This record gives sequence, C-alpha cells and structure tokens, in this order.
Amino acid sequence: MRKITTPLLLAGGAALLASCGGGGVFQRDRPDEFAVQRQAPLIIPPDFNLVPPAPGAPRPAEGTASQQALDAMFGGTAPRSSVETSAIDRAGPAEPGIRSTIGDTETHTVSKGATTRSIISAPQGDGREAQALAPGV
Repeated sequence: MRKITTPLLLAGGAALLASCGGGGVFQRDRPDEFAVQRQAPLIIPPDFNLVPPAPGAPRPAEGTASQQALDAMFGGTAPRSSVETSAIDRAGPAEPGIRSTIGDTETHTVSKGATTRSIISAPQGDGREAQALAPGV
C-alpha cells in the first residue's frame, strides 16, 4: 500500500502544479470589457438658469424634518387611484382618536382559541425557561 501511495501523491502534486502554469485549453483570448464601447467625453451640462441656494435656507425639495416624518408615516400627498378614493369616500370620516380607542374593553374581537390565549399570556423572556406541556393543558 505504501508503494502505491507515494507515486499517487507525487502525481497529484505534479497535476496541481501543472494547473498553475500558463497555456493550454483554458488560456484563450477573452474580449476586453472596457473596449466594447467607446467612452463618451465628459461635457458640462447646460445652464438652466439655476440660482445658487441661499446660505441657511432649507432645501426646497426636502421640506422640514417633521413633514418628512409625516410623509413617511402616512404616505404624504401621493396621488390616489380611483378605487382607493372610492373606498375612502364610502368609509366616511374617521372618528377622532380612533387609534386610542382600538384597545378599549368595549371593542368586540373574535376569539382565536386556546393557543392564541396561551401565547398572549406567556411570560416575557427569551424562552430559556420554556418547557413542553401535554396536549390540552
């Protein structure tokens, strides 16, 4: 076995070294990806009567930080489709403070079963103390 292992290792090493060499099937001429298209010269864009901004003035395209926050939360003034406008018109005006009354005890909800109740009543934590319970418990 030892007599076969040494020549195999030498042949494997020679094959690995030969693969690092140049020439052969894998050394073909490849196209230059930078030579495919001629580079256009850089030009100065035309002046569209732009006025430089005044120092300390807010950027006209961005608005205030509070306006950006409101736009991010509530969608801003994006145009609405006819279907969306129709649905909003049919729903009527929203009750003021609706977000505060969602969790009201008089709000009727659908019972989701024992599994949901057990998930909601589970203690907070990362679950290291979790243990399996028998079915129906």
